[in-house]
Amino acid sequence: MRSICVFCGSRPGVRPAYRAAAELLGKTLAERGLELVYGGGNVGLMGVVADACLAAGGKVVGVIPRALMEWEVGHEGLSRLEVVDSMHTRKARMAELADGFIALPGGLGTFEELFEILTWAQLGFHNKPTALLNVEAYYQPLIQLMDRGVGEGFMKAENRGLLLVEDNVVALLRAMAAYHPPAVGKRIRDERQL
Repeated sequence: MRSICVFCGSRPGVRPAYRAAAELLGKTLAERGLELVYGGGNVGLMGVVADACLAAGGKVVGVIPRALMEWEVGHEGLSRLEVVDSMHTRKARMAELADGFIALPGGLGTFEELFEILTWAQLGFHNKPTALLNVEAYYQPLIQLMDRGVGEGFMKAENRGLLLVEDNVVALLRAMAAYHPPAVGKRIRDERQL
């Protein structure tokens, strides 16, 4: 892996542990020579992870829609900031630039980005590792929901296996480096015929 896309909040959250995890992730990416790709904002955890990576000598590429330049305060100190026409273009461009994906805590945008990239993996559009940094068990309810989706027959266990989960930055990067995508069928069979 040469680059990691990080999905995260444009708000900092209420717990200091969220900021600390974003700082550690940004610093660790820089120390390992991994380029950070992210949403280009200068606020919330987005700004924290980018600033930490830059401060440690890392390369940071931001991708932000023109309409969000003011809302998310586009980060002007990045190695490169790409201003694009839409959210769709932003996500496609970040996916193109990245060799793997990590979600830090965040809100609706982070959830949406995470699930879209997982859906793309499920459909075979990419085979890159996708992971949660489960800071302070933030994502535990989401993990339980996915497990329930498997238990209730709405997801295959192989598709649940597309998402790596760790609460430690080093362990997460190690798991991503060792990732081998599961063999996931691209066809949906009519389960009524089984």
